[in-house]
Amino acid sequence: MGHGWEGVVLKLMRGRDFTFTVTGVEQVTEDFRRVRVTDGGLLAATGGAHPTMWVRIWFEQAGKPHQRAYTLVDPDPATGAFCLEFALHDGAASDWARTAQPGDTIDATLQGTGFTLPEPAPGRLFVIGDPASLPAINSLLDAVPGVPATIWFETAHASDEDLPFRLDPAHHTLHKVPRRDGGAHLVAEVKAALPELLGAGAPDAYVWIACDTATTRTLGTYARKELAVPKDRVNALGYWRAG
Repeated sequence: MGHGWEGVVLKLMRGRDFTFTVTGVEQVTEDFRRVRVTDGGLLAATGGAHPTMWVRIWFEQAGKPHQRAYTLVDPDPATGAFCLEFALHDGAASDWARTAQPGDTIDATLQGTGFTLPEPAPGRLFVIGDPASLPAINSLLDAVPGVPATIWFETAHASDEDLPFRLDPAHHTLHKVPRRDGGAHLVAEVKAALPELLGAGAPDAYVWIACDTATTRTLGTYARKELAVPKDRVNALGYWRAG
């Protein structure tokens, strides 16, 4: 399958193409599936992985190429392998993940990923996400062990109660927030709690937000403009668009 005009643009932006091969699958919950792959040389070519590292995976939809970004889960440069995790819903990516089996291959392009923890290192994390960003959330928590973190996590299904969070009970506090009113309920919950938490002596706080695009934009602007969190201490990236 060719990659169409998007592939041409990514090539012009120095995107590098790889082919992943499925080596195993795991149905984590009814609505969340993990696919293990070998990387086709990606980790060797990039010298390893960084926290929240992602790639663009190519799927076919109505005979046309369609790409979506997915975080590398547990990348192992020594073996050139990692997992991809899918929050299942309607769409070409979920359709592929539901039927993926060992031996299947999928094309990927590495372009656009990049993340560096701020300096000074975070003394406190405030994380806002949902099932689509759970792999990146876990990657971020793994990257700063022992750092206190408050996590607001928007849920959409009963099965989200069983998702594989990597929490340290001594340092992490998780608030699960049901998705209501197109994300407005999550926004209200964060706005009700974050100002007091920031004002309670959160040294070198870092705010990381990855929800649907509209929610992410609202909360990112709120943190920067209304709470005066420095721009370099806020990372806000919309992971999907609400239909």
